[in-house]
Amino acid sequence: MGQRERRRQAAAQRTAAGYARGRERDEAARAALKPLAPGERPVPVTVAAVVATVLAVGNLALFAAGVRVRGSSTVGVLLLCLVLGVAAFGLWRVRYWAVLGFEALLALTIFYATASLVLASSLRLVAVAVPTIVLSGWLFWKLVGVMSRLQMPGRDVP
Repeated sequence: MGQRERRRQAAAQRTAAGYARGRERDEAARAALKPLAPGERPVPVTVAAVVATVLAVGNLALFAAGVRVRGSSTVGVLLLCLVLGVAAFGLWRVRYWAVLGFEALLALTIFYATASLVLASSLRLVAVAVPTIVLSGWLFWKLVGVMSRLQMPGRDVP
């Protein structure tokens, strides 16, 4: 057996050992997780529900007051309010689909705010984009932790 082959075998053994340690850590982390108790609502989910409610009501109130954003349509504003309202309801009831959907909205918000930051032409825009990225990122990360404790809805597999 040549030197090159011995190096490959040693590297393969190190890789296999690393995967084994990783699997052990994953299993230990899963074993330490406790599912949410009935009626338990973690703080990040409550914060997300309040944020979704405030955004839905705020957008609807501004629309009713006649405030128009360039490029927005009546259908778009009402659809956004509906989506945020449904998300707020689902978050308040601590539903998996609502947390997952709200995380998707947060990811889009982070992406859009980051793109806005790159294209910002004034300090005012930077002053809006940076807190949006930081707060949305924080809430996204906290909701990821909550999702690990939520039970995925059961599926009927034929």
